[in-house]
This record gives sequence, C-alpha cells and structure tokens, in this order.
Amino acid sequence: MKKVLITGFAPFDGEQLNPSYEAIKSIDLKSLPCELMRMEVPTEFYVSANQVIDTIHIFHPDVIILVGQAGGRKEISVERVAINIDDASIPDNRGMKPIDHEISVFGQPAYFSTLPIKRIVKVLQDHGFPANVSNSAGTYVCNHLMYSVLHELSMNNPYSAIAGFIHVPYTTSQVKDKPHAFSLELDTIRKALELIILESIK
Repeated sequence: MKKVLITGFAPFDGEQLNPSYEAIKSIDLKSLPCELMRMEVPTEFYVSANQVIDTIHIFHPDVIILVGQAGGRKEISVERVAINIDDASIPDNRGMKPIDHEISVFGQPAYFSTLPIKRIVKVLQDHGFPANVSNSAGTYVCNHLMYSVLHELSMNNPYSAIAGFIHVPYTTSQVKDKPHAFSLELDTIRKALELIILESIK
C-alpha cells in the first residue's frame, strides 16, 4: 500500500479558515487505498518547509501532495513549476515579508512537479471540476514550500517519492464579503483532492 503525505496551510491574511487544510481534514481515510498522513502547515516562510521536510524523512511517503489557497483563481490549479524566489506582497503569519530573496543558493532556478499533472487535470475535468495546469505557483509561501520540497527530493530521495502542489480557490464561506470572488463548496474541494490522490498513486 502506497503512503501519501498531503499538506494544507493554516489561515492567513485575516481569513478565519484555509480551504486547503479544511478540505483535507474531511477526507475519509478509509475511503482511499493508501496510507494517508494529513498535515497542517504554518503559513510561514522556512518554518513550513522545514516541518514538511522533517515529516518526509520520518514518514517516507511515496507521494507528496502540497495544497494551498489561491483566492481569486477560478479553478483548481495543478502547478507545473516552482521558482527559486521569495517575493511577498503581504507578510506571512510570523511577519516575514521577503522581497526578491533567493530560496536556496544551492538550488536550481526552478523545479518541476513530479506528479502526473496532465492526468490529474484530465480526471478532474472528466468529473466536472474546474481545473487546469498552472505555470506559476506565485512567489509566496506556497511556491516556497513547493520549491523547497522538490529541491530536497532532488538531493535526497531514496524512496523515489513524487511531489507537487495544488492550489484551490476560496471556499463559499470565505466570499460572503467578496461578492465577485469565485468559490467552491468545501465538499467539492475535498472530492477533488481525493481524485488527485487516487490519480497520483496509480
């Protein structure tokens, strides 16, 4: 049975929840043919990456699915690439706001997802979910975490784990004061994540 680590972020920027981890919390562990570890990650540069990388070396997952909120997007974004830069428009939850800061002086300019991103998008679209490949994970904590995990796996990956990042839109309860913002029901996001897990362990 394959082992899957799936992570979501804590709320940030004044939000009361983060749909990435809220959806992960509601996944029925018994419904999936894998050993699933769920993890809430602080929305903080460096701390997030260190915690996830430590967990990877303890849990030894076959698949690592990192999930974050991208409020304003109108689909589930399956990220293709993470770039070696932190450039925050808002502070993280510890007050850090790096500008044009290299994530790793030893890393490549970019790392590509090793998840089956095109297959994931197809299965989501076939089931009626709005989804597409995204070519930018941004330059905030989400990109930082994706880059850091892929860099670590490029250096130290004895278990041949695959990894990548999924951005999800706001959930419905978050847009009551954002009348023009796109959102999905939390249960819809959960179902999409379950499909992503199933496609990733094939």
